[in-house]
Amino acid sequence: MAGGGFTSGAGGVEFEAKITPIVIISCIMAATGGLMFGYDVGVSGGVTSMPPFLKKFFPTVYKKTVQEKSTDSNYCKYDNQGLQLFTSSLYLAGLTATFFASYTTRKLGRRLTMLIAGFFFICGVVLNAAAQDLAMLIVGRILLGCGVGFANQAVPVFLSEIAPSRIRGALNILFQLNVTIGILFANLVNYGTNKIKGGWGWRLSLGLAGIPAVLLTVGALLVVDTPNSLIERGRLDEGKAVLKKIRGTENVEPEFLELVEASRVAKEVKHPFRNLLKRRNRPQIVISIALQVFQQFTGINAIMFYAPVLFSTLGFGNDASLYSAVITGAVNVLSTVVSIYSVDKLGRRLLLLEAGVQMFLSQVAIAIILGIKVKDDSNDLSKVYAVVVVVLVCTFVSSFAWSWGPLGWLIPSETFPLETRSAGQSVTVCVNLLFTFVIAQAFLSMLCHFKFGIFLFFSGWVFIMSVFVLFLLPETKNVPIEEMTERVWKQHWFWKRFIDDDKTANVSNGFDPSSVL
Repeated sequence: MAGGGFTSGAGGVEFEAKITPIVIISCIMAATGGLMFGYDVGVSGGVTSMPPFLKKFFPTVYKKTVQEKSTDSNYCKYDNQGLQLFTSSLYLAGLTATFFASYTTRKLGRRLTMLIAGFFFICGVVLNAAAQDLAMLIVGRILLGCGVGFANQAVPVFLSEIAPSRIRGALNILFQLNVTIGILFANLVNYGTNKIKGGWGWRLSLGLAGIPAVLLTVGALLVVDTPNSLIERGRLDEGKAVLKKIRGTENVEPEFLELVEASRVAKEVKHPFRNLLKRRNRPQIVISIALQVFQQFTGINAIMFYAPVLFSTLGFGNDASLYSAVITGAVNVLSTVVSIYSVDKLGRRLLLLEAGVQMFLSQVAIAIILGIKVKDDSNDLSKVYAVVVVVLVCTFVSSFAWSWGPLGWLIPSETFPLETRSAGQSVTVCVNLLFTFVIAQAFLSMLCHFKFGIFLFFSGWVFIMSVFVLFLLPETKNVPIEEMTERVWKQHWFWKRFIDDDKTANVSNGFDPSSVL
């Protein structure tokens, strides 16, 4: 067989598993990788709004922001390639690192890969906090990006493999919840450090990233590796012992045998990346890539950029950007909690489709209001309109946080069979970081040229991705990972034509006549 469901009669079997303390603790510790990622994302936006930071590293941007009458459009004040590189260099480094992380995840285990991520994070934090020039700052961001590449490779796979299938979605979303908590924590830190006299507050903001970095490193030292990873590396007895421990029962033989069989098939695959291109792996790779591209084109960055201007209109004064970031960050966290509660009850598809409608309508409404009311050289937005737009911002952020935010990571991590799981997750992380880099590097320039129309641009993408989900994304809730092929792909109206038995695939030399029927 091509993927999961290796044992005869395994389809539909729910393995015996208790929700044990070691599973909960391991998942919480592992998910601190998300805390670090979220802090890195949140802190960069805050420090780039601090005048002392801009004055030291980006003097041309600083001059434009302090001029009372600028010839530049409101939309173009922050259009600077160097400033964009400060943000985007992290994602470019993460993209490169994920290829190495795929190897370590497979050969050294999920746990050791998380430990390597923690080491990169700590080194990057030290360089950033002590930065004396732009080069030192960028190198620090590159090291943080390497940490992101290793953490994003290992953590989602670790969470999916260690969790019982009935709560796999909820535990996996702990990663995304920690991302949102990290963003909120960074926003609160920025708000406090911005008030420090002497112009060194940004150093404290960047340096406090050391807290989640140390948490991830300590967590990686304390957690056990997954049974899947131990069995994959030939440590069967240890894998079985860990399986008994995390499932809270001695009756693990059916699940253990399925993992052993999955590992046997995986070892027959000598080139996992090349194997990803085979016809039978087409559904998983297409959906994983599509989800990562779509996640970046929801427009969450556009919403976050506009929030400071909108909240400033409401009268928050000089701290507008930091107030708005805290508020949207809090909405982000609370909405991710909604996803943890509902993902294994309502399913992945329903959350994505509902959020698609919510995001589309809110973005179109924001574009209309800003297009009519906000001019290039003035923020002419009345209190009534400002309140409406702020509500729309929170509506958008909440829908993203319980759908495309966490599910963009959850679904790819639970759909690949063991023989291509590390390679598949590597491609997933790589594509996500590539398009995050593209958006981060181009967004301020896009905003300068598109103006309010950027919201219409992203709402068009939201419509496209919702149609994709409606027709091409199958439901994966409560399905054991190793049974995805039998219970999901072979049952889907479109993708089943790609899932052929190996004999059929070999006889037809890659061409299956039934696939065109």
